[in-house]
Amino acid sequence: MTGDHYFSSHPASPSQPRQVEFSVAGRDYTLDSAGGVFSADRLDAGTAVLLRKAELPAPETSGTLLDLGCGFGPIACVLATHAPGATVWAVDVNERARELTAGNAARVGATGRVRVAAPDDVPDGVSFAQLWSNPPIRVGKEELHTLLRRWLPRLAPDGVAWLVVARHLGGDSLHRWLTDEGWQVGRHASQKGYRVLRVTR
Repeated sequence: MTGDHYFSSHPASPSQPRQVEFSVAGRDYTLDSAGGVFSADRLDAGTAVLLRKAELPAPETSGTLLDLGCGFGPIACVLATHAPGATVWAVDVNERARELTAGNAARVGATGRVRVAAPDDVPDGVSFAQLWSNPPIRVGKEELHTLLRRWLPRLAPDGVAWLVVARHLGGDSLHRWLTDEGWQVGRHASQKGYRVLRVTR
């Protein structure tokens, strides 16, 4: 692909800083965003459905959680505030997104508990109790499948992945593909044209 996309490693577009406000489970968030990252102007509708309909970690949750494709960090910040005893890895190929997520983790008081990293910088031995993602469907089916084949096997034996996918962008076909790959997949919720999938071993 050419040009500047939210999945570009080094966005060339002007940063144009801005803020995004949203609420999840009764808590208000104001996070920094910028051009060249995913859904820079607002909380993406799919991410909003995911955070509304999936089972947020309980306050006593410990262990290691993953926000895959973190963008400017809304999922990572919500997970970190809901589970203060957990460590959240926030992973993105986009350098600008990682910088924003690190700053936003500090805004919500989660510095040190949110570990921001490029995909290749996550140690091989780390496994995840939960994986959360609004995966980058627009990278193409082949790249999407490669991404999920890389990260889903890093779930702990009793781990769970929460994915949100728009139905018109292949939510149901992704469900079938994951099942064919040997995962247990349930359609946990549907709202506003999005599927929230619960994936386990």
